Amino acid sequence: MTHLRACLIVGLIAIVTEAVLFASGPPARHVRATGVIQAVRSYAVQVPKIEGQGGNLTLATLVENGVPVKPGDVLATFDRSNEAKLLLDAETKLDDFQHQIEEKRAEHGSNSEKRVLDLVQAQADLGKAEIEMRKGPVLSTIDQQKNKVKLEDAREHVASLKKSSAAHDTAELAEIRVLELQRDRQKVAVERQTRNLDRLSVKAPIAGMVALAMTYRNNSIGHPQEGDQLWPGSPLLRIFDPSEMRVEVSVGEPDGAVLVPEAQVKVHLDAFPALEFPARFESASPVATAALGASVKTFTARFRLKKADPHVLPDLSAAVDIEAPR
Repeated sequence: MTHLRACLIVGLIAIVTEAVLFASGPPARHVRATGVIQAVRSYAVQVPKIEGQGGNLTLATLVENGVPVKPGDVLATFDRSNEAKLLLDAETKLDDFQHQIEEKRAEHGSNSEKRVLDLVQAQADLGKAEIEMRKGPVLSTIDQQKNKVKLEDAREHVASLKKSSAAHDTAELAEIRVLELQRDRQKVAVERQTRNLDRLSVKAPIAGMVALAMTYRNNSIGHPQEGDQLWPGSPLLRIFDPSEMRVEVSVGEPDGAVLVPEAQVKVHLDAFPALEFPARFESASPVATAALGASVKTFTARFRLKKADPHVLPDLSAAVDIEAPR
């Protein structure tokens, strides 16, 4: 009798448990994914590219790793001696072209005045010849022929001076224009060298914290150091805003149902296992992809941390526990 009563009690407990579970809904689904910490706002700074020149640049100064910066702060400077010399040479050539233009304008002005005086003198000779022609009735036939020849010569001389003066004016304007074009081209060269010189001083575009890039130096991988020869366009550092961080993970296609805004998310850093950070679902790739030869496809999902912490830094590996709503 006692055994029967015990069996009835156990059965009753099982029925009550199933009823409670059925009333509360199916159990929550937990998914764990791994990923990497990223900054929501970041900016990659590269070694500046110099116009019209190839070769490496010598790093003169570099900001320390992990230092907070503000917009406009100097992050790095490179050797300026060569670019400063090229800028000085370009400015010297520009001044030379400007002096040539002024000198040519003064020379052309003097030549123009001389041509005007020659034309005035020729016109005076023409007027004198016309007066001499009016004396024809009182002069001999030979003198009349001489005066006629002088008049024709004077007229041709005046016409020739007018034509040559116009040709000289056109040629002088063209000569000045050539020098002006050379001067303008040299101005472009000066502006280019000025930009190159400014680029050798790298400034922070945004506020944040500095993270130096890894580069190949002395047969090893490490942070750039002062005196290094760096190739233009290579990564130098990254500025990130530590106040807003997120973690990017890969979630298997069978677990894609947990990627909803209502999911409860906890982030654990591999470097600091005791720390736990709440996060929220931010976005996910609309299409699942798989590596070559893999049978399971994955979604790339991003979760934003709800609070800032000095331990959370970019490129740290993290584990994300996702609990889907019931």
